Amino acid sequence: MLTRNDFLLDPDVVFLNHGSFGAVPRAVQEQYEALQRAMERNPVEWLGRRSDDLLEHARARLAEYVGARADDVVFFPNPTTAINMVVNSLRLQAGDEVLTTSHEYGAMVRTWRKACAAAGASYVAVPVPLPVTTHDEFVERVWAGVTPRTRVLFLSHLTSATALIFPVVELCRRARAAGILTIVDGAHAPGHVPLHIERLGCDVYTGALHKWLCAPKGSSFLWAASHVQEWLQPLVVSWGWESDHPSGSTFIDHHQWQGTRDLSPFLGVVPALDWVAANDWAAVQAKGHRLAQLTRAKVNSLTGLAPICPDGPEWLGQMATIRLPAGTDAVALQARLFERHRVEVPCMVFDGEPFLRVSFTAHTTEADGDALMGALRAEL
Repeated sequence: MLTRNDFLLDPDVVFLNHGSFGAVPRAVQEQYEALQRAMERNPVEWLGRRSDDLLEHARARLAEYVGARADDVVFFPNPTTAINMVVNSLRLQAGDEVLTTSHEYGAMVRTWRKACAAAGASYVAVPVPLPVTTHDEFVERVWAGVTPRTRVLFLSHLTSATALIFPVVELCRRARAAGILTIVDGAHAPGHVPLHIERLGCDVYTGALHKWLCAPKGSSFLWAASHVQEWLQPLVVSWGWESDHPSGSTFIDHHQWQGTRDLSPFLGVVPALDWVAANDWAAVQAKGHRLAQLTRAKVNSLTGLAPICPDGPEWLGQMATIRLPAGTDAVALQARLFERHRVEVPCMVFDGEPFLRVSFTAHTTEADGDALMGALRAEL
């Protein structure tokens, strides 16, 4: 069974914030560093002659894991960069509307607002109040925001602040029938919930691999349906544009090589996939889900507050966002939890209410949740 010792985390910190940046296992970190050393033994050999084949292998392994074709997947350092490429390629027009929800990640909100302001388009965030109830109610609420001007539907697969799994399949189905482009932000999905991208029915999907898949920092990906790839423009134009040695995929040629950079985070996805496969990841996910539910119930019992979603895997994965008493200074509480109790857990304000968010995975235990409970009893 995996334990905290399989990771490089500070043993003096109760680490309940895997969701923000992940944590790399020792075994994966060692192989990642070995990749960097191999590159430095002969950078010309590594980058000039071997990188295309190495990246092709890594993309094939990743594509198999996420349910996609390898030529439809390209590596990016993070989902924010990937979505910026897509947004910059869209060529929004005056009067267009980008439909989304009030639960989207802050960096994405800023990206869309900037693009919409420049184009004279509108960023329309449908309010989704808490608690959420059923997937059907959620779908109808979001779909009610569609108008004849809706050009893009942008959704999180699993939200960051509220840690909710959104029912993206039905909304993608409706959008496809209506001729609306669908972009799914799956930053928290790979390694966290079952994922088969081609069955989602979206046009564009991005995911982080350094979070729940435990790959090195700087490893994420973008998937694009074939009919979308032709209009996606690279953020950086380099040797893949008008390539002297085309790969057979213009999408890969245009987006994979962006000048000299360290490719080892992308190649480190392979040892991360091997490590996950060797350690019964379905059992890890089930344990994380159980502990997230349990800790949420304990905090709610302490505060007397209600959960923001029903129990069960429909809404909740290995993270849970939990209400805090009204008037709680979330920023100050997070600082006290760490400085006084060495508990690393994010606290935030969402829609005017204070919350905290817990993450449970291979390196966390029920004792970590109990340590949080002791700290909250002292601080609330």
